[in-house]
Amino acid sequence: MTRIAKRQLVFYSRKAHQRGLTAAFGGNLSVRLGDRVFIKATGVVMDEMNEAQVAVIDMNGNQLSGVRPSSEYRLHLAVYRKRPDVRAIAHLHPPYSIAVSVLLGDELPIITPEAELYLGKMPITPFRPAGSEELAELTSEALRKADAVIMEGHGIATVGRSLREAFYKAELVEESAKLWYLTERPGGK
Repeated sequence: MTRIAKRQLVFYSRKAHQRGLTAAFGGNLSVRLGDRVFIKATGVVMDEMNEAQVAVIDMNGNQLSGVRPSSEYRLHLAVYRKRPDVRAIAHLHPPYSIAVSVLLGDELPIITPEAELYLGKMPITPFRPAGSEELAELTSEALRKADAVIMEGHGIATVGRSLREAFYKAELVEESAKLWYLTERPGGK
């Protein structure tokens, strides 16, 4: 299972970068297997990621591998603690989602049937510093009642029973943000 988790993280990390859902060092994905969490190592570019750059931590944040976890590991752990049904998290920095997060209030409207079906709602949380306990708490609390959240001026977090599910939910968030931006933004009509 360990090798499969690492392969999935590499595959979907590269895919996220290739699809424009993150750039440079931004974003991180994780998979939970029992009491262990596999997450992108700190300082890794997702498009260049390999299996040796997957960090392993326990549910208390203790490092179990030779590489340090992403600075957002607190966010991932907070979500896993509050949502025992979640097995994977995609935290990405897609441009349209970030843009609408500073233009809208508390929620991105549902535009497509797919977003309605798979996401239900997309709350927007106020800005908190990256890697902070405050960001982890605010994001995990919003994800108690939703499978996707947009963090103001920062990015998104989506959850799923698999990394595939969390990844495709992230794509749906970005598609919704792009459609809203292109059709509803001030001066857009």
